[in-house]
Amino acid sequence: MNPIQEYFYRIDEPERSTLLFLRKKILESDTENITETLSFGLPFFKYKKKMLCYLYYSKKHKQHYISFYHGDRLDQPELLQEGRKKFKILLIDMDEDLPLDFILSLIKEVKQYIK
Repeated sequence: MNPIQEYFYRIDEPERSTLLFLRKKILESDTENITETLSFGLPFFKYKKKMLCYLYYSKKHKQHYISFYHGDRLDQPELLQEGRKKFKILLIDMDEDLPLDFILSLIKEVKQYIK
């Protein structure tokens, strides 16, 4: 098992399945340009080898989230900045349906800011 897989398999169900599904959809959304790597012990997604987004767990909110680079340029009330300079996060509520279309639209928007 590679380190990225190990990261996900340390997460309990049902969160693991949700995050693995999200991971799969992010990678499939642009198979030519989006790659993943483990940075700072977290699964990072890169667009053309530049930072795009990453997954993590908020101890403050007790929820997993996806964090978007260039999030400071995204004008969406669902996103939280909480003192971050370049990133905004979207909390993932495991009791609700995953807002996949919304997440993929945010990724598409962020890709416009990556040079």
